[in-house]
Amino acid sequence: MNWTVSTQPEPMGSCSGETEWAYGICDCCHDMKQCCFACWCCPCFACKTTKEFGQCLCLPLLDVFGCIHPITMSIRVSMRHRYRIKGDLCLDCLSSTFCLPCVWCQMASEMKERQLPTVLSDIFSS
Repeated sequence: MNWTVSTQPEPMGSCSGETEWAYGICDCCHDMKQCCFACWCCPCFACKTTKEFGQCLCLPLLDVFGCIHPITMSIRVSMRHRYRIKGDLCLDCLSSTFCLPCVWCQMASEMKERQLPTVLSDIFSS
């Protein structure tokens, strides 16, 4: 039996139609109200942003147990994939570790900019 390859595999992470972030990691001051909220109470801002993204409200609170923030990083990766934003896991890890309030501001701004509806998974429906 001979199999014919009709399409070649594409490398992961290089989808056509990818865009840039609407705001850079240091552009958090474009919305001063949001910037102040993220700087003065980052855990509350992160919970609010996560809820708006359609995830569990308290999920970012798990990040307070270490210097590496896996929840912030995973939300950022998920947002990049949902909105087809260019980037890689290494940059997501570095940003989430060293610029936490800025990352949350960037993600909140991205959701406002795109104004896309929240997508909840249909885990329990069948």
